[in-house]
Amino acid sequence: MAEVGKGVNAGKLASNVQKRITRAQEKVLQKLGKADETKDTAFEEEVAKFNKQLADGTKLQKDLKAYMTAVNTMHECSKRLHDCLAEMYDPEWFGKEEVDSIAEDTDLLWQDFHQKLVDNALISMDTYLAQFPDIKARIAKRERKLVDFDSARHHFASIQKSKKKDEAKIAKPLALVEKAAPGWAQGIITAHQIAQTNLSRNQAEEELGRAQKVFEEINYDLQEELPTLWDSRVGIYVNTFQSVAGLEKNFHRDMGKLNQNLTDIMTKLDEQRLAKKGVTTASTGKSEEAANHNLSESGSDAPKSPAKSREGPPVSRPPRPASSQEVKQDNIINLLEDAVVPDINISTQPQNEAPTVTNGSSDAELPPSVIYKVKVVHDYGATDSDELDLKAGDIVLVLPFANPDEQDEGWLMGVKESHWLQNKNLLVKGVFPENFTQKL
Repeated sequence: MAEVGKGVNAGKLASNVQKRITRAQEKVLQKLGKADETKDTAFEEEVAKFNKQLADGTKLQKDLKAYMTAVNTMHECSKRLHDCLAEMYDPEWFGKEEVDSIAEDTDLLWQDFHQKLVDNALISMDTYLAQFPDIKARIAKRERKLVDFDSARHHFASIQKSKKKDEAKIAKPLALVEKAAPGWAQGIITAHQIAQTNLSRNQAEEELGRAQKVFEEINYDLQEELPTLWDSRVGIYVNTFQSVAGLEKNFHRDMGKLNQNLTDIMTKLDEQRLAKKGVTTASTGKSEEAANHNLSESGSDAPKSPAKSREGPPVSRPPRPASSQEVKQDNIINLLEDAVVPDINISTQPQNEAPTVTNGSSDAELPPSVIYKVKVVHDYGATDSDELDLKAGDIVLVLPFANPDEQDEGWLMGVKESHWLQNKNLLVKGVFPENFTQKL
């Protein structure tokens, strides 16, 4: 059995070598113009589109893998950043547990995003490209079988041509044969020559039939598959980019919620810091006016005035008002001042005017156009001619705008109560930021 197997392998190897030699000879003859070559322009166009489709798909797969690598890198960087925050965040600070939870949720969100990209985009792209090597090999095989078909066709034509020459030679008198052989042998020789010619012709015809059948089978399959494969590229492109875009949208939406939660925690932590700073200031004996002056000088802790626009909608939302703890602290300081300030204010009033204590005015004294009163909790320096210049502790009478369309979000119109009590008119009015005040 081993000997038979060895012989079969040797025979197959010899046959393959002979085929390669025959193909090489045929290609040389075709290039030299001594043999015609079968051409199929439509199929060549399909092959050109196949090669382009393969190149485009390979590039898309490469770029998609690079994108996945970048996602992994961003995941690692995000994780290290949140780990750093968790290490620095003191346990007694506000929202410690929430900060740790946000870090865990962020890590899981990155993992889920990466895995879904693999499942919905990368795997389908890999499956799409997996079919190209087989088709590419079959295209190459078709080219070889086409050469075999051309070679067999040319060989058969050559046999056909030589047969006519042999028949002409056989028809001539066989002078030499007649001299050398008896009459009965002449017919045998003629029959042998004819049989040899017919055998070669039959073999060539059978070889041509086999070569043609193999070529046409593989050619037919590729003629059916290549256009279908070309059209399938639209579906894979739609699936890939639709999946990536949808997953990115959901990822950024969920990540935005986590980032908003973290921002809220940081804001609350900063509010507590400011509140604690206010208590420390009071305990050291500083007055509210001095504290407010320091805040306005630093520009970091005082609220910012909202943007004004007389020609359109507000530019931005007004900052958050002072926290309740800050307001309570301001009230405590004001109560302490109210117990001392009246005597000082009385001594500084003109002799021909009655002394005023602004917090003590009654609603009956106010003009009917006043909506309500507010107390200034932070100094505000006017930056325009239509604005009020305010000090912490001032009381302002809030008035309606003559034209409601002129009111900007976060701004109020009013008159200082001290001006009203002294002059009994509302002429010196102006706008001021609402978040610098507290409604009474």
